[in-house]
Amino acid sequence: MSDSEIPHGDGRPVDMYLDLLRIRMDTEDYRLLMRAVEPVLEAIEEERLSSLDFALDSGANDELPQEVRDEVALVIATAVTGRLDNEVVELDVDDTGPVRIVTDATTASDPERLGEIADYIRDRHKQTEELRGIAEVSGLPTDF
Repeated sequence: MSDSEIPHGDGRPVDMYLDLLRIRMDTEDYRLLMRAVEPVLEAIEEERLSSLDFALDSGANDELPQEVRDEVALVIATAVTGRLDNEVVELDVDDTGPVRIVTDATTASDPERLGEIADYIRDRHKQTEELRGIAEVSGLPTDF
């Protein structure tokens, strides 16, 4: 899907957000953003998102500056939720270090809720490490 193929006239929040980004962002950064989001937007449009493997921290996206990565996350969140009030928030989670999440504006401004999210991430990280340890001892693959 090229930039010209993405429908912009139907008033979808993601289309409005992309139009704003096109105006606001550097041309090269916008091109990088579109290259990253096009497969995801296609998958959403075709209702096959569950079959798409996409991670913003994967090696394939090392060329993306952090600001572009954040905008990619916001575009995807807008496409999925239909909301324009998404924000990227960085949480400091002990064992994993800083973790960036996308959430709505209300949650982003609620320290208690952000603490709960950080606790959940911390717990999930501990569970993953425990499972990884069990898999290593058992001789199973540990690439999860």
